[in-house]
Amino acid sequence: MSDITIVFLIIIGAVILFIQNKLPVVIVALAVPFALYMTGVLSLQEVFSGFGDPTIIFIATLFVVSAGLEAAGVTAWVGQKLIKWAGTESRSRLLVFTILIVAVLTAMISVNGAVAALLPVVVVMAIRTGTKTSQLLMPLAFGAHCGSMLAMSGTPISVITNDALMDATGESFAFFEFAWVGIPLVIGGILIMLLFGKKLLPETQGPSLPADFSRHASTLSEQYRLEGQFFRLKLREESPLVGTAARNLDLAGFPGLKVVRLKDAEGAPMAAEAPLLPGQSIILSGPAETVAALAGAKGLAFIGAGASEDVEIDDKPGIEEAFFNRASGLAEVVVPPRSRLVGEMAFPGMTAGDGELVVLAIHRGGEALPPGAQKLAAGDTILVQGSWAALDRHLADPAVLVVDSPEVVRKQAVPFGLGAKAAIIILLAMVAMLAFDLVQPAIAGLIAATAVILTGLLKVEESYRAINWTTIILVGAMMPLSTAMFQTGAAQMLADNLVLVLGDAGPTALLAGLFLISAVLGQVISNTATALIVIPIAVLAARGLDVNVTPVLMSVNVACAAAFLTPIATPVNLMVMGPGGYKFTDYWKLGGLMMILFFLVSVFWVPVVWPF
Repeated sequence: MSDITIVFLIIIGAVILFIQNKLPVVIVALAVPFALYMTGVLSLQEVFSGFGDPTIIFIATLFVVSAGLEAAGVTAWVGQKLIKWAGTESRSRLLVFTILIVAVLTAMISVNGAVAALLPVVVVMAIRTGTKTSQLLMPLAFGAHCGSMLAMSGTPISVITNDALMDATGESFAFFEFAWVGIPLVIGGILIMLLFGKKLLPETQGPSLPADFSRHASTLSEQYRLEGQFFRLKLREESPLVGTAARNLDLAGFPGLKVVRLKDAEGAPMAAEAPLLPGQSIILSGPAETVAALAGAKGLAFIGAGASEDVEIDDKPGIEEAFFNRASGLAEVVVPPRSRLVGEMAFPGMTAGDGELVVLAIHRGGEALPPGAQKLAAGDTILVQGSWAALDRHLADPAVLVVDSPEVVRKQAVPFGLGAKAAIIILLAMVAMLAFDLVQPAIAGLIAATAVILTGLLKVEESYRAINWTTIILVGAMMPLSTAMFQTGAAQMLADNLVLVLGDAGPTALLAGLFLISAVLGQVISNTATALIVIPIAVLAARGLDVNVTPVLMSVNVACAAAFLTPIATPVNLMVMGPGGYKFTDYWKLGGLMMILFFLVSVFWVPVVWPF
């Protein structure tokens, strides 16, 4: 059996397994280089060469940078701006802003990251406007596919395409050169959604929708009645407490008062040893009249609300903002059966987690426990407050069950967190390095990913979790298949036959043929795997017709991004299926029009920008 025959059998077997979807995608992908090695088509070094390719490094770093932006609250800020700009009255305005924002965000942080970040926001908008989620979520996913063509970082396919162009010609696409096709696709996508979306999309809603944490602080504050139990007071310039150590606060003349938290000007918790300065605040629990007396005697101003007309009130968000802000947050935990905490004494105001967390309230059966220390029982709910880092660190304790993950809450409910400026600077620096071709993409990505970790946006362990290893393994494992197609002559044979079939039809027919192949494969297997199969054929076919390889590769790039007809075509198509309540057959209706748009851009617009 010839090597060419073996390569074709491996491709056919992989495609069948991808379509059947009975084995994990990663297993099928890893089976490809294993089969190439066991049949002697490739050497051991060639089989594993894909995992050492710079393209793999660049794709992995993009996931880390994307996670850094999300952790810093940048994507939450974008989501809030979307709600503000889009409003709640006009469906057309809502659609336009949704597609524009997801397209721009996708160009910077990839399709999966953008849709995952905006999915809860769009669901909230649908609920607030009385719109079925099915009317917005498929446009969100399809808009992300359009936006993936705006910049090289939008999708791994563009990175692979650029790598292929470098190998074929020694040249490369500029970082924003993809926008020549991306902008028409985004504009065309918006028009299709506005004109045909309402008719072609079902009026359905998923049985389970992502949680809305946009009012999480208010919800917890109301449920546990924090506003009536705690008071926030700010130190004025003339306060006699300025300069004294926080732990030396003398409350002997104010019975019933207890210091719960000390906050700096940014809202971050302070140590008890720290000196008090103007602008910092003290959070107290106790009778309102006594708190007012302390404020009057010590030169303190109530923040948000006052207990007496004789005390200065600073008209800013009060206790809710003090407990839930960029620096610190709230978390609700449940004491599970057999927890070591069962039978332990606890009371509001006590510290936990090495003093980094404060217990604000304890409820049993939905009602607050009586004042004073009480024995904890299984099923009790405890509201704790602390810095976000402290919450992440201590709530991993198996002694408690976390109701809502602080990490998930922070990403959605705390826009523009403490590291947001650093995250944006890192992103802009990476884009500048890529746009001006200062370093190779893999180096730019490594610099940016390293900066994300060094600035504390992500821990090393979190950066590992941020990487979509399925994508990394898929690309790395399928790359040797492209090598095998070149070395055995399989790609040359397919290219020669494609040129022969097209005859004298010319290069435009070549683009149409490649689009058809890419589009069909891309609906049933990963569009990344499709690109790795089709690109070698495209390069050799272009040489066979003696035409410029650049428009051919860009055309294939657009064609592989046209994954609209099935939910299994891409992860984001599947991501919106549940919340949108879509059936398998819902995708091809609107997706068919999107395929026509991508066909027109791929076959007719690309040669205008990059002539043959």
